[in-house]
Amino acid sequence: MRTTHITKPHEVERKWFVVDAADQNLGRLSSQIAHILRGKHKPTFSPSVDTGDYVIVINVDKVKVTGRKMDQKTYIRYSGHIGGKKETKLKDMMKNKPEFVLSHAVKGMLPKNNLGRKMFSKFHVYAGSEHNHQAQKPEVLALNTKK
Repeated sequence: MRTTHITKPHEVERKWFVVDAADQNLGRLSSQIAHILRGKHKPTFSPSVDTGDYVIVINVDKVKVTGRKMDQKTYIRYSGHIGGKKETKLKDMMKNKPEFVLSHAVKGMLPKNNLGRKMFSKFHVYAGSEHNHQAQKPEVLALNTKK
């Protein structure tokens, strides 16, 4: 009788990937990145083990959104004080902190537990086209984003 193979943490082999986010849709890009961070693209995927790879995303400041999301989508934070609610539109967030926009989207697609936080730590975002992970020899990953 065959049994299902459960991947153990020390058996996981990780790769480094570089993704160019220029002219790609935010939602589709973030879901594909979350898929890779989680490890679902590997045949050794196990939901209780972090089997994902490292992902470096460059040119996040050139990511696109469809429709009127630039004016309508808001990011809300709350200071804890009365009247401490602050709202920021996506347009302003892309000017000030473009890395936050993609990392916020990807983080929302990962599990909300210790394993999800461990997966998110393998995610590196850069607004420009330069990154400081050349020593890891990352492979260029062309995600198939359809329009």
